[in-house]
Amino acid sequence: MRKLCRNLDNEDGLDTVLEVPIPEEMFSLMGSTAALRWHNLRAFMKNQSLNKPSTSHFPAGVNSEFMALLKLVGSPLIPLQVHCHNGLTRPIRDCSIEASTAKYIVQQYVAAIGGLAALNAVNSMCAVGQVRMVGSEMHKGDDNNVYSTTTKVNSEVGGFVLWQKNPDLWYLELVVSGYKVSAGSDGAVAWNQSGSQPSHANKGPPRPLRRFFQGLDPRSTANLFLDAVCTGEKTINKDECFILKLETPADILQSQSTSQTEIVHHTIRGYFSQRTGLLVQFEDTKLVKMKAARGADHVFWETTMETSVGDYRYVDGINIAHGGKTSALLYRYGHAYNQKRRIEETWEIDEVDFNLNGLSMECFLPPSDLKRDDGDQ
Repeated sequence: MRKLCRNLDNEDGLDTVLEVPIPEEMFSLMGSTAALRWHNLRAFMKNQSLNKPSTSHFPAGVNSEFMALLKLVGSPLIPLQVHCHNGLTRPIRDCSIEASTAKYIVQQYVAAIGGLAALNAVNSMCAVGQVRMVGSEMHKGDDNNVYSTTTKVNSEVGGFVLWQKNPDLWYLELVVSGYKVSAGSDGAVAWNQSGSQPSHANKGPPRPLRRFFQGLDPRSTANLFLDAVCTGEKTINKDECFILKLETPADILQSQSTSQTEIVHHTIRGYFSQRTGLLVQFEDTKLVKMKAARGADHVFWETTMETSVGDYRYVDGINIAHGGKTSALLYRYGHAYNQKRRIEETWEIDEVDFNLNGLSMECFLPPSDLKRDDGDQ
């Protein structure tokens, strides 16, 4: 990962530290010569500071679609709040067999990840990684599948930095193909920002970033699935796994709905290896109904995200996943035609550090132009 930009104005001057480190492959694509690459990297940094996208490799008309899908796979939230408890226990009295089994599986996961003492010793985290986006793939057709078209986008690379103090206090910066997505939570509101668009507050109470549950934050993962039920078993990559399932309650779905949308359901599943106890796959499915005008047909958007998690390595006594792949499928149906869009992200973690000094509340403040659904700023 490249972390510095050379000072082109003064050879003896200090290099500039990149806010988001970028993969060497991304740097090599910035020009045919070393001088051109450094020049374009500096222009890239300037554009990012002004919230302007740099030149992308995408065909005309595909940029907006890629940006939407980049936000979809790069910075989604889970639907539930997570409150970390040092004990990581729940009473099993009056629990169903499925619920008590899930609690037992979570305890095995905690042991496999490094143990309760190691998890409770963590008070903050920073992760630096790189991603490769492949897609998107788009299919269109009416209800009778009369026609179909497909659009594909070249593979693009990028990097991200993720800071966290607790599940409701975090900040993400993701840069891919000259586009930047920022998202965060200050404990009171979760928000996101992309390009030159104003920052937008997410509806409902602050929630954790989905990326934490891709093997980066075992304590939050364990606390999340303590309230799950075990629904069966499934073989994933020749590994027998337990399936833990969470359904989002109706009152939470309502709090996250808007005047134009209704969230019908949002389901989370975690697949835990029976052999190692580790989380090997995380997936969620969300169905949103667009509120139609009187007499019009309803339009539904179904989002399915499936993440394989692997390459576990110990960092300060905690088993952290250092690689995986996320596949996101956005399916629209109803009204006159159906539409599917897909994007895949292969991700790697280059650095993970715990218990950072100087990580204050100011690091998680939302942007000054934050817009809320009720119109307040």
